[in-house]
Amino acid sequence: MTTTNDMIYSVLDNNLSRIAGIQGAVLLSNDGIKLSSYQLERDQAERIAAASSGIASTMKAISREVDGGRVIRQLVEMDDSYLCIVGCGEGSTLIVVTSRKARLGELGGEAVRTAQALGEWLSTPERGQAQQS
Repeated sequence: MTTTNDMIYSVLDNNLSRIAGIQGAVLLSNDGIKLSSYQLERDQAERIAAASSGIASTMKAISREVDGGRVIRQLVEMDDSYLCIVGCGEGSTLIVVTSRKARLGELGGEAVRTAQALGEWLSTPERGQAQQS
């Protein structure tokens, strides 16, 4: 029996494995909770999710302030790595980490395509809006 997590991992693997220097990815809710990860240790994925949640929230706030519309993606360049942050449907975000071997166009394009492919599975309501079971 294939689970949603298996399907999500398959989409991540099929799309992100094409990026040169891929180090991993994290899917998180807008409140910073790790939903799934790809090629990262659990603790590292959770730390990246928590920290990236703040970056994503800040960019959304800036976009609202300047009437910029939806934030498509954010790219953080570091000495040795890139971090690409992309919204996935309502309430979720995809974080992709690569080495500097990645080509920026390829990284951005694949991250956006992956986020679009995952959008339906990752559309989660804000925690305050979630239905109680």
